[in-house]
Amino acid sequence: MSTAPKTVQSKDSALSEKGLKAGSVGLIGAVVIGVSCIAPAYTLTAALGPTVSEVGVHLPAIFLVGFIPMLLVALGYRELNNAMPDAGTSFTWATRAFGPWIGWMGGWGLIAATIIVLSNLAAVAVDFFYLMLGQVFSNPSLAELSKILPLNIATTLVFIAAACWISYRGMETTKGVQYVLVAFQLLVLGWFAISAFAHVANGTAFDATAVSPDWFNPFAVDSFTTFTAGVSLSIFIYWGWDVTLTMNEETKNPEKTPGRAATVTVLVIVIIYMTVALATLSFAGVGDTGLGAGNPENQSSIFAVLAGPVMGPFAILMSLAILSSSAASLQSTFVSPARTLLAMGHYKAISPRFGRISPTFKSPSTATIAAAIAAAGFYVITRTVSENALWDTITALGMMICFYYGITALACVWYFRASAFAGVRSFFFKFLAPLLGGVILLVMFVKTAVDSLDPAYGSGSSIGGIGLVFILGMGVILLGVVVMLVMYRVRPEFFRNFSRTGASRS
Repeated sequence: MSTAPKTVQSKDSALSEKGLKAGSVGLIGAVVIGVSCIAPAYTLTAALGPTVSEVGVHLPAIFLVGFIPMLLVALGYRELNNAMPDAGTSFTWATRAFGPWIGWMGGWGLIAATIIVLSNLAAVAVDFFYLMLGQVFSNPSLAELSKILPLNIATTLVFIAAACWISYRGMETTKGVQYVLVAFQLLVLGWFAISAFAHVANGTAFDATAVSPDWFNPFAVDSFTTFTAGVSLSIFIYWGWDVTLTMNEETKNPEKTPGRAATVTVLVIVIIYMTVALATLSFAGVGDTGLGAGNPENQSSIFAVLAGPVMGPFAILMSLAILSSSAASLQSTFVSPARTLLAMGHYKAISPRFGRISPTFKSPSTATIAAAIAAAGFYVITRTVSENALWDTITALGMMICFYYGITALACVWYFRASAFAGVRSFFFKFLAPLLGGVILLVMFVKTAVDSLDPAYGSGSSIGGIGLVFILGMGVILLGVVVMLVMYRVRPEFFRNFSRTGASRS
């Protein structure tokens, strides 16, 4: 669009609107999209088993520990949004605080992480789509169709294209789809938890285990390495709440609603996770045989194993819930990379073509399509080369999440440094909370990077004796540095002229 940008009604007058449809999402809609992006049904079925294998019955403690830095960082995000409601979030805020180089890498971290997880979400949706067909038609061979590589890739591309189309149509279409899908998966998760507790009470559980206060004690975990591995997994399961901030130019009351939605989303998710985790441990125990949550054979999808024994003939609802969860998250996850690319194009950090808005739907047009093409390309390449490469990249996501969350949290501390000690509220929300959250996540980033050097980390694959997870995680970050240097040569005006505000006015 050729129209001149309008100034955002913000305390930072240098920011500008990008043509997105303002006022299209309220608090409830933002929370629903936030929960959808985190995808609790999909995330739990994939993360419960691996986390139990690391920390055993201390799963609730690790979930709570992982929740703390997320909440602290969310509080910092809220303060940044109050001052600078901009769809670029991490990119824009880190640039305003630290300058264009760190800001560009913050944006890259968000984009890379979301593009990678988009491909994984599509893959999971395809797996459960064929599993659902096998259950509906009582034909197990249909579930095996996802293992046929050409068919798997073709179906995955269809899922990505469909999610892209919905996202392209703007936030109102996105919101309408998410209300249905999120409500369904939460209903099924609640059903599963109640049924599991009922089996425990009736004496029909696989390995009935009484809930103990020790489950909530993180200091009872046997080693720091085990503790950090568990926390790294738990951080991943909370990731996605920041989508509520990337919608800030499209929400009602953009300075307040996104931050409140982020905080509410994190709180809702921790309640869901704790309830389901306790139900699973109480029903199945942590043993490594049979239905035990510690059984390696159950770790790829714990609900696929437990849904039948827990929910009986209604187990198919869990397959549908995980399918809807991954499909819903696939669609809502498009929001973040599309709007970050939009902001980067708008501020000339990359090609201005990414700053284009659909005149019909008032959504990022080029950026949404580019995100879909990147996710599709990433999936085709990694899935064709090696399935281990795909899953190890997902493991490496933890590093990228800690990287850009940590940068953004510390950007809050630096941006507000002049006003952080003006009062108790400012000290806690603008300084202490984001400082602690940012430091915790950056320490986790370094620790995970060091641990992933070990070839045994992740799938056990390695190149030259170095773990594939480390190579993939650091490789994606270094690729961002290379692309940034290219952009510096191609678009030097951003790196030389983007205004940097070192301290907040309020």
